[in-house]
Amino acid sequence: MPYKRVLLKLSGEVLAGEQKTGVNTEVVGKLCDEIKKVVELGVQVAIVVGGGNFWRGRYGHEMERTTADYMGMLATAMNGLALQDALEARGVYTRVQTAIEMREIAEPYIKRKALKHLEKGRVVIFACGTGNPYFTTDTAAALRAAEIDADVILLGKSIDAVYSADPQKDSSAVKYDQITYLDILNKDLKVMDSTATSLCRDNDIPLIVFGISDPKNITRVIKGEKLGTIVK
Repeated sequence: MPYKRVLLKLSGEVLAGEQKTGVNTEVVGKLCDEIKKVVELGVQVAIVVGGGNFWRGRYGHEMERTTADYMGMLATAMNGLALQDALEARGVYTRVQTAIEMREIAEPYIKRKALKHLEKGRVVIFACGTGNPYFTTDTAAALRAAEIDADVILLGKSIDAVYSADPQKDSSAVKYDQITYLDILNKDLKVMDSTATSLCRDNDIPLIVFGISDPKNITRVIKGEKLGTIVK
C-alpha cells in the first residue's frame, strides 16, 4: 500500500446526501463500508468531519462570530458520533476525540492517545475542529494530519478534482492533475482556506482532492489509483 496512515476530511454536507441537511444514514453507511475496507487493508485511518449539514457560520451572519463558530463545532460532534455508530455497526473499532471537552460522549483530543488508537487499528474521528473560533475544519484537518504524522490528507469533495474555476459554472475550467500549494494560494483556488493551505505547505503534507459522490473512490485513492488532483 502506498500509504500507512491517512487523514480523511469529510464535509458535513457529504453526510447529508441529496437531502442537504441532517444525516443520511444510507450515505453514511456507504462511506463507512469503504472506510472498513481501507482499515482491512492495514491502513491507519483518522477522520476530520465538518458540520455544514447542521450549521454553517455564514447562516448566522447576524450572530456574533465566536458563538456561530462554536455552534458549528458542536455540529461536527454530532457527525462524529453518527460516523462512529455506523462504523462500529460494521465491526470497526472507533474512537471520537473532541477539541472541546464533552467527556460523557467522547474522549478529549490527546495526541498520544490518538496515535495509540491508530496503531491498534482503530479509526479515530476528530470532532470540534481545532476547538477555536475563526478556524475551519479544513485547518483542523491540516493540523491533525501534521500532529499524527499522516502520509497524506484525502479531501473528498462534490467536485472530482481541482479546477481553474468552478466547472459547474464555467465550461472552460481546466482540470489540474497536479498542482502546488503555492499555486493554489496565488491563483486563489477554493480548495481549502488559506490557513489550511499554508499549514499543509509549511509541513510538507501532500493532499489528494477527489470526488466522493462515489464512496468507492476512497479505496481507489488509498490503493494508488490516479484520481482527482495531487497537491504538493
